[in-house]
Amino acid sequence: MVRVQVPATTANLGPGFDCLGMALKFYNIVEMVRLPGGLVIEVHGEGVQDIARDESNVVYRAAMYLFKQVGFDPGGLRIRLINHIPVARGLGSSASAIVGGLMAANILSGNKLSCRELLNMASQLEGHPDNVAPALLGGIVISTTVEGEVRYVKIDPPPGLKVAVAIPDFHLNTRAAREVLPQHVSLADAVFNLGRVALLAAALQQGKLDLLATAMEDRLHQPYRASLVPGMKKVLAAARLAGARGVCLSGAGPSIIALADSNLELIARVMKDTFRESGIMARAMVLEPSPVGARALEIKTKPS
Repeated sequence: MVRVQVPATTANLGPGFDCLGMALKFYNIVEMVRLPGGLVIEVHGEGVQDIARDESNVVYRAAMYLFKQVGFDPGGLRIRLINHIPVARGLGSSASAIVGGLMAANILSGNKLSCRELLNMASQLEGHPDNVAPALLGGIVISTTVEGEVRYVKIDPPPGLKVAVAIPDFHLNTRAAREVLPQHVSLADAVFNLGRVALLAAALQQGKLDLLATAMEDRLHQPYRASLVPGMKKVLAAARLAGARGVCLSGAGPSIIALADSNLELIARVMKDTFRESGIMARAMVLEPSPVGARALEIKTKPS
C-alpha cells in the first residue's frame, strides 16, 4: 500500500498565466493498493458527489498511464481518495489528482521514473505545468514547456508570506474559463503582463512584498473571467483595502487569493463578506505556502 500527500496549488498569481504557481499547505491524500484484479475507488471529503469511481477517474487514469509507460501490470487496484481540496474552484484539484496518481503508481511499480520525468508526464496529462509543477515540487515554481519537457525554476516562498483564500460555493470548469479568453491580445496588454510577471518573479525571489500590489496586476485573463465570478472586482478591491499585499483570481477561479504578511484573518473575512454582498456564499481560510510538494507518507510492501 502506498499513501501519498499532494498539496493544493494556486496558479497564475495574477500575470503569470499558465507559467507560475504556488503550493499551499492544504492537502489531498491518495492511497493505492494492488489487487488480484478489478478496480475499487473510494472517495471521502471534497468531491464525494462528483468524482468518478470508474476507469474515467483522474487518479486511476494517471496511474494507468504511468504503468503503461514503464511496462508494469498492477493487476487490479484499490484507490482511496481523502480530499480536502475543493473541486473546480481554482485550487489545483485536478493537478493533485494527476500528481497523486503518478507518484503512487511510480512507487508501486518500483520508482522507475525520476521527478523530472514525473513532472513532464504530469504536464502532458494536465495540458500545462503551472499547477502540476508546484504540486510535485512545492514552493513557487516558474515553468514553461519546450518540446514536451518542462523547464522550471523553483523559488522558496518569502518568509512571513501567507495566503487568504475566499472559495465561492459554485464550480467553475477550467474549460469554460478558457473559452472566454481571446485568441489575440493587444501589444499594450502583452507588454503590461510581461513587465508585471518579471517584477513578480523578482519580488517573490527577493521578498519585496511591497511590490506585489503592482506585480500581481493582469490584463490577459482576469478581465475576461470577471463575468464568470460575480463580485470578483469588488472582492479584489476589498482585499486590497483590508491590507492585502497583492490579490488575484486563483487559477481559472472562482476562488480568489490575497497575499499578505499581516491581518490575514481580517482580509479573509472581508473577502467572504464581499462575496456575500454580491449574492455569493463563500468560505474563507488562511493558508501558508508549502515549500514541500507531493510526498509519500506511507509505503507498505508486505500485506498487513
